[in-house]
Amino acid sequence: MRRIALIVGSPTHGSRLFGMTQYAADRLALSGFDIDLISAADLPAEDLLRADFNSPVIKQALASVEQADAVIIASPVFKASYSGALKTVLDLIPQKGFQGKVVLPLFIGGTIAHLLAVDYALKPVVSALGGTNILGGVFAVDQWISRTEHGGFELTEQLKERLDTALNELELELEHYISISINEREEQAAV
Repeated sequence: MRRIALIVGSPTHGSRLFGMTQYAADRLALSGFDIDLISAADLPAEDLLRADFNSPVIKQALASVEQADAVIIASPVFKASYSGALKTVLDLIPQKGFQGKVVLPLFIGGTIAHLLAVDYALKPVVSALGGTNILGGVFAVDQWISRTEHGGFELTEQLKERLDTALNELELELEHYISISINEREEQAAV
């Protein structure tokens, strides 16, 4: 089964970002993907800040990224960049930890003015971690997600359409990557 690591860089569970990530996770699960959620809000703060590679929780998070075919990186935008909580998670990933993986950014901010945070803040870090197949992703504005009275989230139709388009692109890229990998293995076996 194909695996996706979903790294959520929000320091709190109440963030509207979780509306986007839940939508993405549900949609991909229906398509047959295994989703491993790595939430900065759920990781032990001391283990994160001290980069405790011996922590069982940190080891599990890193194993999820290593075993994934694709990585979705989701973050709120603070001060024109991704969250510090996300940075602490990314700092734990090995130097080539994103090599050979499709990466899809999902960002949310208070204004469209922060749209370029993905290009100027996240993409250089993903590239430094070996990521070469970074999809365009989705940037959402807070107003596109509302909280429901039962604690859930409601996304606008426009945002759902944009997420569906990005997730379709992710699935197509994964199929392409997997078929290339199979062909490469077959060619190596024939030699």
